[in-house]
Amino acid sequence: MGSAIGANIRRERERLGWSQARLAHEVCRAAGVVGEPVGRQEVSRWETGKRTPREWLPFLAAALGVPVEVLTAPQTAAEPPLPTLADFLPAEDPLKPLSGRTGGRLGMGQVDDLQQRVHGLRLADDFLAGGDLMRPALRELRKSVRMYREHSYSDLTGRQLLVQIGELAQIAGWIASDAGQHEEAERIYRLGLSAATQAEDRTLAGNLAGSLAYQLSNTGREVEGLDLARAALDGAGPTAPPKARALYLDRVAWSATKAGGTENAQHAMRALGEASEALAEDSEGIESPAYLYWVDAGELRVMESRVYTELRRPLRAVPLLREVLGEYDATHTRELALYLSWLAVAYADANEPEEAAATAERMLTLSADIASERTAERGRVVLARLAEYADVPEVRAVLDSAA
Repeated sequence: MGSAIGANIRRERERLGWSQARLAHEVCRAAGVVGEPVGRQEVSRWETGKRTPREWLPFLAAALGVPVEVLTAPQTAAEPPLPTLADFLPAEDPLKPLSGRTGGRLGMGQVDDLQQRVHGLRLADDFLAGGDLMRPALRELRKSVRMYREHSYSDLTGRQLLVQIGELAQIAGWIASDAGQHEEAERIYRLGLSAATQAEDRTLAGNLAGSLAYQLSNTGREVEGLDLARAALDGAGPTAPPKARALYLDRVAWSATKAGGTENAQHAMRALGEASEALAEDSEGIESPAYLYWVDAGELRVMESRVYTELRRPLRAVPLLREVLGEYDATHTRELALYLSWLAVAYADANEPEEAAATAERMLTLSADIASERTAERGRVVLARLAEYADVPEVRAVLDSAA
C-alpha cells in the first residue's frame, strides 16, 4: 500500500507541475502548522515508499486538491514509472538554512554581484581548462552556499539566490568534470539540481541534469545517463525556450548513442532531428537564459558529427566535422582539440590513416599544455585507434612521438 500511495502522490504532484519542495510547503499550509515540519526530503520518502504519510494524508489530499481515496487507490500500471528529476536529487538537502542565521540580511545587490561573478566564470571556461579554474570555481560555490544558509533575505531574493547557486553549480560541475574530478562534479551537479528545483526553475534544472547525464554517459554509467537525459527533457517541459530544448535533445542523442544498440541508435537520430527543429523555433523575440549563449547550429552539427563518429559512420561524420572546424574560433583551444580528436577517429574509420595521423598530430600538439582530463582522455582514444594502423609510416611517427 505504501508504494501505491507514493506513486499516487508523485502522479498528482507532477499533474500540478509542482516540485517536491512546493508540495511540502503546501502540505504544511493545509495543515495550518507553523514552520515547515514537512520538507522536500519527507515528500521524497513518501513518493519512494520509504515512509507512509499516515497523519499527513488528509493534508496531502487537500493540498493536491483530490479526495484521500485517490491517494490510497492501488496501482494498476504494470510497468514502473520512468525516472524523473526528483529521483536524482541529493538524499539530504545541502542548502537547508541554519537554524540560527549569524549573517546579516541580503538584498538583490549581493545577488546581482554573484550573477556577474558566475557569468565571468562561465566566460573564462571558454578559454581556460578545468584544471586552471577548479579552485576559484569551488571557492565561489562554497561562498554562495554559505550566503544562502547563514543569511536572511526576502522570498524573492532567496529564490534568485538559489537560481545563481544553480547556475554556479552547473559551470563548477562542468569545470570539475573537465578536470577529471567526476565524483566531485556529480556532487556539485546534484547540489545545483536541488537549488534549481527549490527555485522552481525547470529550465535550469534541465541544464544541470543534462550536464550530469553527459558525464555519466562518458564515464561508464550509460544507462543512468540516458535515464537522466530523458528526465531532463521531460522535466523542463514543452514550454522551455527553444535553445534549451535543443540542448536537452542533444544530450539525449549523445546518451542514447553511448548506451549502444540499434534501438538507441535510432533514438539518437530522432533526437538530433528534433534538436534541429527546436533550435529553428528560436528567434530574436524569444528570451533564453544567458547560460545558453553558446547553443547554436554549429554546436548541433558538432554533436551530430560526434554521434556519427561513435556509430562508425565516417562518411557522414567527416564532412560535418571539417565544416565545423573550418568555422571554429582557434582561440577556443580545448574545444578545437576535442573536435579534432573526433575527426581523427572518423578518418581512421574511413580507412584514411594518413589523414588520421595528420589530424591526430595537430590535436595532440594543441592539447599538450591544456589542463583538461577530457582532452587527455580523447588523446588516448585517438592513439588507441591509430594503433590499428601502426605499420603506416605517418601513423608510426605520431605513435612514437606520443610515446
